[in-house]
Amino acid sequence: MSLSLAETEAQARSLLAAGQLEAAEALVRPWLASGSGPIPLWRILAASIKPQGKLDEVRLIQEMLVQSFPGDLPGRFDLAETLLLQGEYTRGWREYRWRYSLQHTTRMERKVQRPRWEGEAMEGRTLLIHDEQGYGDTFQFLRLLPEAKRRSGARVLLEINHETLDLARRSPLGVDEYLTRGTLPPAFDTHCEMMSLPQALGLQPGDLPGPLPYLLPDPARVARWQARLAHLPRPIVALAWAGRPTHYNDANRSTSLADFAPLGLPGVSFVTVQKGPATEQAKNPPPGMALTFTSDEIADFDDTAAILMVADLLISVDSSPVHLCGGLGRPAWVMLPFMPDWRWLMHRPDTPWYPQHRLFRQPARGDWPGVMQAMAAALAALRDGR
Repeated sequence: MSLSLAETEAQARSLLAAGQLEAAEALVRPWLASGSGPIPLWRILAASIKPQGKLDEVRLIQEMLVQSFPGDLPGRFDLAETLLLQGEYTRGWREYRWRYSLQHTTRMERKVQRPRWEGEAMEGRTLLIHDEQGYGDTFQFLRLLPEAKRRSGARVLLEINHETLDLARRSPLGVDEYLTRGTLPPAFDTHCEMMSLPQALGLQPGDLPGPLPYLLPDPARVARWQARLAHLPRPIVALAWAGRPTHYNDANRSTSLADFAPLGLPGVSFVTVQKGPATEQAKNPPPGMALTFTSDEIADFDDTAAILMVADLLISVDSSPVHLCGGLGRPAWVMLPFMPDWRWLMHRPDTPWYPQHRLFRQPARGDWPGVMQAMAAALAALRDGR
């Protein structure tokens, strides 16, 4: 090894940052060939091989790191994501509790001076459940509120962001009182983050999806969007091609509207449910794509929900419309990177969370054209009634 340890570590981190995963892996492996070696290089090895799909080896490394350094909370979170990605929910949810110990999540942690609910019965008392993280996470985990109500027997308060409050309040979630995030709640006995409910309830893949739909649209909005889109030939496909740009993994999950050119098939209508800076791309849609720009008419998630009820299909990257669509019981095709987020598991075209959804995974890292080719064939079959 001609490089020193410090030089190897610095060069490997530079390679990781540049996306040269195989080169970073090759650089550190000689230092670790005996099965032991510097801990920083083990971390670099895990970071370089996980995006390549080498999950079994990644998990062994992460298990070793957690055993050696149980106080390394980001390391425990890395293990949680791997466990959940492999469908090992029991330990995965337990380790997922460490999610607030990361640089990009500490601002979301709530310092609640009450015990966390662990799934016990608590009749006659009050349980505060509060949302966290992104809108998609809220839509995905609202399904667990009725079971939390049943299991606890408590008076349930739900503190939720104002953007999704109306949609949640309309839905049959078993909540006794709704609160907007940032308001002072009434007295409560225990609390639980929405994404800690799986641990409290012992959620397993076989428990999914639960009753569907668990989100209900606004009938008046649905009627308005039915009239707005009535002139479009069917099938009508809602499109979202980019997630929240501030998301830590956005570069891996988002794409551009131009990439959707293969989907511009005759007889297929497209409408935009994209929000944020990426909506500018809709001003220049791919040639041949019959695209109706509706993003500037979407005031809130109730409008998005109504469009999804009118459209025949949503095609989207992994972002909030996917989970809203699933909660409404509507079909979606979800575009996934080669190494997806933990909730989508591995190597399967479906998901236990949303039976109406179909997953289109990159066949190789960064291969969005391969995803588009597969979806174009499926869309042609849908259009032709096959």
